[in-house]
Amino acid sequence: MPDTAPLTPAMRLARQVEFIVEVDKLKEIFRQTVVTGSRRAENDAEHSWHLCLCVLVLAEHANTPNLDVLRVLKMVILHDLVEIDAGDTFAYDTARMANQHEREARAADRIFGLLPPDQAADFRALWDEFEARATPEARFAAAMDRFQPMLLNVRTQGHAWRKHGVTSDRVIARNQHIADGAAPVWEYAAAMIANAVREGHLAP
Repeated sequence: MPDTAPLTPAMRLARQVEFIVEVDKLKEIFRQTVVTGSRRAENDAEHSWHLCLCVLVLAEHANTPNLDVLRVLKMVILHDLVEIDAGDTFAYDTARMANQHEREARAADRIFGLLPPDQAADFRALWDEFEARATPEARFAAAMDRFQPMLLNVRTQGHAWRKHGVTSDRVIARNQHIADGAAPVWEYAAAMIANAVREGHLAP
């Protein structure tokens, strides 16, 4: 039977610190997108930081006024922590995408479970909210999560797209739900896609 005794402040702090140390591993999870300068692979921690900046800078373009930006920031800073266990799944890898949610849900149980129970439940609820995309905040968070790697691909002459033979119809299908969270950002992104095709950085 699980121990349900309340945690002392010292026990809470110890668990929180262990969680913080564990998620440092996110810096070692590398993505298919590359950074715009050296063209080295972006890591998940850098993606999360850049994604938070996208939220802060572009929040005024969300479909919903008076968006709870702090809630969006919580979602985007937490949602990729599961990749410590599940690994990064390239957006156009259909084989790995098939069981992505199952792998990541198991990871969410373990990683958030390192925290005190109340925080574990709160963080897991935010992760589930992001996955469901049922709230305005989750839809905007998901929109930014799609926009950020697209922007890096465009600004690196379609690096990951060309490497994996991705075509424009797949990019549109994958990313058009940006419009659900931020319609003006999708208009901008669609123009980026069209321009990438014209310049030969993305196959039609």
